[in-house]
Amino acid sequence: MNFSIHQASHIGNRRYNQDRVAYAYSSEALLLVLADGMGGHLHGEFAATLAVETFADSFGRCAQPRIADPDGFISSTMRHAHERIMKFPHDMDMGGFPGTTCVAVLVQDDRMYWGHAGDSRVYLLRDGAVMARTRDHSIVQQWFEQGVISAEQMRSHPQRNQITNCLGSVGDAFRMERGKPVALQSGDVLLLGSDGLWGPFSDQELADSFNAGPVTEVLDGLIERALKRVTGHSDNVTGVAVRWGGDETAHDTAEPVCHVLDIA
Repeated sequence: MNFSIHQASHIGNRRYNQDRVAYAYSSEALLLVLADGMGGHLHGEFAATLAVETFADSFGRCAQPRIADPDGFISSTMRHAHERIMKFPHDMDMGGFPGTTCVAVLVQDDRMYWGHAGDSRVYLLRDGAVMARTRDHSIVQQWFEQGVISAEQMRSHPQRNQITNCLGSVGDAFRMERGKPVALQSGDVLLLGSDGLWGPFSDQELADSFNAGPVTEVLDGLIERALKRVTGHSDNVTGVAVRWGGDETAHDTAEPVCHVLDIA
C-alpha cells in the first residue's frame, strides 16, 4: 500500500489532554482511529484510551494481512470498546461512566469503510472538495437539520459540545453510525479530527488546506491555526491525516504495525 500519514495533538487550554489517536497497517489494510474523552472528573482519557487500544489490538489480531469483513470489524470493535468502558469502575455520584467519542476508518482494496459515535469527524477530501464526512451526533446538529440554526451558528453555539451519543453511554444511548463504503482515488486525503481541530474551520477551509503540501506540514499548520483562532479557550486539538495513492510512500510489512500517539 502507498500512503503518507501524520498524527498530532495539542493540549490547547485544557488541564488535561483527553484525546487519543492511532493508526495501524498490514500489507493490505490500514486502520485509523481517534477518540475524544469526556468528563475530566470521570477520567474521559481512560475511555478514549480504551477505545483506541481496543481497535489497535483487534487490528493486530485480525489483519492477517486482510480484514475478512471490514464493516463488521468496525462495528464489532466499537461495540467491544463500549462494553469495556462500561466495565470501568464508576461513581454515579459524579455522573456515572467516563465517555468518549470514537471515529474509525479501515482502508482495504482502495475502499474506505468507516463508523463513528459522537462528534469526532472523518473527512474524505478530493481535489479541494469534501466528498464525504461524518454527521455529528450533537444537539446543534439536530437544530441545524431542523432549520433552527445555520451552519455558521453551529460553529460558535454555546451548546456545540453537547453530544447525543458516545461510547460509555448508559442503556440504549450508544449506537455506531456506519458510513457507506467509498472507493478511494490516488491523491485523496482522509482526515480524522476531534472537535478541537475541525471546530474553528469551515469544511471548505479544511479541504483547501490539503490542496498543497505534505500532510505533515498541513496537519501541524491546521493545529497551530486552530489554537490561534480560539486563543485562550482552546479545546484539545488532535488529528490524523493520510494522503492515499501510488505517488506516496510504500508501506510493506510482514506483520501488522501499530503507532499510538504518545499523549502525556
